[in-house]
Amino acid sequence: MKNFVEELRWRGMIHNVMPGTEDELMKNMTTAYVGIDPTADSLHIGHLVGVMMLTHLQRCGHRPLVVLGGATGMIGDPSFKSDERTLLSIREIEYNQDCIKKQLSKFIDFETPSENIAEILNNYTWTKDWTFLDFIRDIGKHITVNYMMAKDSVKKRLETGLSFTEFSYQLLQGYDFKYLYENYNCRLQMGGSDQWGNITTGTELIRRMLQGEAYALTCPLITKADGGKFGKTEKGNIWLDPEKTSPYIFYQFWLNCSDDDAKKFIRIFTLLSKEEVEELEKEHDQAPHLRAIQKVLAKDLTIRVHGEKEFNSAIEASEILFGKGTTETLKKLDEKTLLSIFDGVPMFEIDKEEFNEGINVIELVAGKTNLLASKSEARRTLKENALSLNRTKVKEDYICNESDLLNGKYILVQKGKKNYYLIIAK
Repeated sequence: MKNFVEELRWRGMIHNVMPGTEDELMKNMTTAYVGIDPTADSLHIGHLVGVMMLTHLQRCGHRPLVVLGGATGMIGDPSFKSDERTLLSIREIEYNQDCIKKQLSKFIDFETPSENIAEILNNYTWTKDWTFLDFIRDIGKHITVNYMMAKDSVKKRLETGLSFTEFSYQLLQGYDFKYLYENYNCRLQMGGSDQWGNITTGTELIRRMLQGEAYALTCPLITKADGGKFGKTEKGNIWLDPEKTSPYIFYQFWLNCSDDDAKKFIRIFTLLSKEEVEELEKEHDQAPHLRAIQKVLAKDLTIRVHGEKEFNSAIEASEILFGKGTTETLKKLDEKTLLSIFDGVPMFEIDKEEFNEGINVIELVAGKTNLLASKSEARRTLKENALSLNRTKVKEDYICNESDLLNGKYILVQKGKKNYYLIIAK
């Protein structure tokens, strides 16, 4: 049995740990859990820190539990959030749970029969039969309002307003820990540093109601080198669902992170050993421009989340911008990836019916669109062999028709090495 706390420590994944936790984990195979509220039908990369904690836990010989918060997800955790969440219906939560289970199985083993096989639970199953009066009488009386108000996560929200619904969240989460302690021999709860208040409410409930000893461990909330929130871009989260975030964008996120971030992320989000990470860091520092860490990080996570085929497609898509992609490569791209690659390039719209009879390339770039300033400039550019459609050089007499449309809708025009334009047939 490996030292789980030490494994997290060298990876930079410990923010706070309750005294006695490491001793407990070294003495026995320990059951531990992380809670995830299924407020969306996909995990995003902000969830991956907690998921990786469970991955490392299982690899160190302990048993992971994932509690999908069918009950708590109907309320929403207020911890360090400025606004109250939109409440979800049971049907929405059940759908989200099914989607999340499939994603978790790529990181945690729920199938191989063993003493530390992982399990997914739903806290709605043990809270749905509670009446309000029974809960506040049998559970609520053990935790004082003063104790709940002292939590930093609650104090911050008092400034903007906190509903009783949200205030009760930590009590529900505390009861989850008590239930798992009694029914699954669960001795440890883990989460992000913003969860410390909720987790210790659970350990306190176990101490007061069962005279038991339970433990807490939290990891730092991961931020990027520029201080931005981890997992965020200008357009929102980076999701694990390929319909929400294409494998290309997912791959690019990791590939383009800063050196400082990459050195932090390679420890947290891969299963590389300490020796392998340190060797990779040496290689990277000798030639930072080759981005050795970023490439390993992007490959590891893209393959794990999306598979090797999608990783190879992301590589091909990335090469298009560097002049290595072919017409065939372009034709294989789905619409979302194509638009992701050329996000921000000038776009021009043409009626799709124009392509039925065909459009001469000069008319296309200098008549139907003002992509080039004049037809004479278009002729000159074509004579210089400096214009291509869909990565293929064309001549002055080239006629564009429906067969040239990528995904039945787009034509990629390139002038010179770096100037790209996208024509959209509507």
